[in-house]
Amino acid sequence: MPAAISSISDRSPSDADYDVVVIGGTPAGIVFAVRAAREGARVLLVNHTPHLGGMLANGLGVWDSRYERKRSPIYDEVRQAIFAYYHDTYGLASPQYSDALPGATGHTNGKFEPHVAEQVLTALVAREERITVVLSHYPAAVERVGPRIVGITFASMDGSECFRASGPIFAECSYEADTLPLAGIPYRVGREARAEYGEAHAGVVFMQPAEEAPNAGMARTAADQAALQLRYFPGFQVRRPESTGEGDGNVQAMNYRVILTSDPARRVPIQPPGNYDPVRLRELEFGAEIEAIPNGKLGLNRPQLLGPHNAYVEGDWSTRCRVMDLHWETALALLWFRQHDRSVPEAERRRWLEYGLARDEFSDHHHRPHEIYLREGRRLVGRTLLTQADTMLTPGLGRPPLHRDSIAFTEWYVDSHACTPRRVAGSLEEGKIMLHQETFPGQVPFRALLPTGVDNLLVPVSLSATHVAWNTVRLEATWMHIAEAAAYAALQALQHEQAPAAIDGDRLRQTLAARGITLAFFNDLDSAPGDEMAAAAQYFSGWGFFPDFDARLAAPLDGGTAREWLAALRCGAPAEPNAVARRIALACARDEAPVRRTEFAALLPEVELAAGLDETLTRGEGLGALWRCLRSSRGNANPPSREIAVAPSTPALASDSTNVH
Repeated sequence: MPAAISSISDRSPSDADYDVVVIGGTPAGIVFAVRAAREGARVLLVNHTPHLGGMLANGLGVWDSRYERKRSPIYDEVRQAIFAYYHDTYGLASPQYSDALPGATGHTNGKFEPHVAEQVLTALVAREERITVVLSHYPAAVERVGPRIVGITFASMDGSECFRASGPIFAECSYEADTLPLAGIPYRVGREARAEYGEAHAGVVFMQPAEEAPNAGMARTAADQAALQLRYFPGFQVRRPESTGEGDGNVQAMNYRVILTSDPARRVPIQPPGNYDPVRLRELEFGAEIEAIPNGKLGLNRPQLLGPHNAYVEGDWSTRCRVMDLHWETALALLWFRQHDRSVPEAERRRWLEYGLARDEFSDHHHRPHEIYLREGRRLVGRTLLTQADTMLTPGLGRPPLHRDSIAFTEWYVDSHACTPRRVAGSLEEGKIMLHQETFPGQVPFRALLPTGVDNLLVPVSLSATHVAWNTVRLEATWMHIAEAAAYAALQALQHEQAPAAIDGDRLRQTLAARGITLAFFNDLDSAPGDEMAAAAQYFSGWGFFPDFDARLAAPLDGGTAREWLAALRCGAPAEPNAVARRIALACARDEAPVRRTEFAALLPEVELAAGLDETLTRGEGLGALWRCLRSSRGNANPPSREIAVAPSTPALASDSTNVH
């Protein structure tokens, strides 16, 4: 097993200066810290619990991702390390390894025990000498000078000590995003009204499930969805007329991800609860099981207490602990109810009597996860905003809107849990939305990570999105992907002695593409460091070169597309990539003859085109030539692989004024 967390954090912290200060030991915070350290930065990583790993280490049990190919190097590394753990520990033919691997359908994209995820993530951090880890501390105060944060004071959860960390760059990677109010950075809590951004599913909404497509348009959308190389989820939802679309301050439900086992050697029996109220417990939703977690474990994704959960978001840690206690006590009481109450069918009672808390999980916390599943808290008001339109197909294109500054992509469906317990006839709980067919992979613009008014803070987790769009972002795989891209932004800022808000975004995207970080979803393309054609396709996705999800790199390059690509290269990065994508879609529809290798070489004399056996040029070869031309004219975008020139504190930069939430 990897070393315990105490081996990398066993002393009281002291005031110090770092290159990057990362708030939050979530998987995203870990990825950010590890990538920055691997490239030579001195990193502080602070977490409010005594353990690293966020929800991966606190009962999530399964990767919530529809995408199973490579997306960013450290995410890929973590996922493979978890598979390798079960393979190496139990063997190729073991049930543990089989359960860890992705299944065929649904929520089965790789499963894992919490303590295994924690060990993998902790070992990842422990290998980096440049990372200093401080546990059981939270941000208590932020010092800000104009558009710059200059220091953060962290206090211990027990109130016994505090210390100050300073540096040129900070990254808010926690679920709670407490840095935002402390720094006077604007943010949102709750739901926008439908009219605010024209979002069909915003505000108060009642959804009704349907097995069949409710209309021909939805049937076409479902067919487009089924063609994607993503994990497929069936079913439709129809918005009920009682949906007012009014905005409010409610966030979606939170709950513990309870880990159970039926193994007598590992089972801790459920104890009789205090203040037992069977009438109240009968009203709570039960089930939502994550089955076949390795070593015969079962995960529960309920119950959800709608109403009390809202106090957590803006509460201090004393308030949050009370909210968490209430959720945990209710979870245990509901289990006891399912085991013993006469209103529960006898067969169901017998089944649940076989289960208890897993003895080998959270053993220092009475087998209770250290973190509750906060699906939605504060959301940054950034320099751009993701809305529902960024999750759906753009008219005239075969994909959602393209962003010139995209640094990652979303791929989960709009998936909001209930916000209030209300129902109308035939509906789910109010606020519960699952748009399996309408949601398509979208791009994440860098500006969504940049606060309004502060230039040296990056926010990869609680980024700028409406409540509806947030549901395509709020997954650990997506956050890890975004965080690694954001770490490269921090490294570029250090290298050039700038704030992250001032860096050359085009240079950043070149670096990300070259390092194997995917900037757009493609049906037919994997990314990997050193793959020139894949890097070119990823980079030029932000220019509008691909009006749909198919890169088709091996296909012949037609003359119309070649002309549009070359025109864009001559003009530089287009301000409106969606207009370019529409022109290219029209060029593809004309089905012109393939461009010949000699013709393309004459149009692009700056770059030597490799000779081929076939005079017809492929799309991938054309993109590779454009990529080499761009990089030779702008300089190699790759930062040094291990050592960086660490910048002193960046001077204050002009910025927008700040409005406090």
